[in-house]
Amino acid sequence: MPHHDERLRGLEDRLGSDRPERTGAPGRDAQRGKRPISTWLWLTVGTAGLVSGIVIGHGLLIAAGLVVAGMAGQLLDPQRRAQRNSAPRPR
Repeated sequence: MPHHDERLRGLEDRLGSDRPERTGAPGRDAQRGKRPISTWLWLTVGTAGLVSGIVIGHGLLIAAGLVVAGMAGQLLDPQRRAQRNSAPRPR
């Protein structure tokens, strides 16, 4: 078993060195919880498509509006955003 422990320690050291060191305070955007403008734009487009589809009575437009609004809603979720930022990126 000592052989495996050494290999695990070596992997742990390599993985630890891949992580960027965080220094200083987080940026202004992180402090305020700002979302990118593109996210709000997609939410607006999705909602407009949904409302237009309801008014016109076009099922495909309703479905597209729901999909786009749902995707934008996922981008606005703060817990998902924090989880995505903390996950290590695959190589």
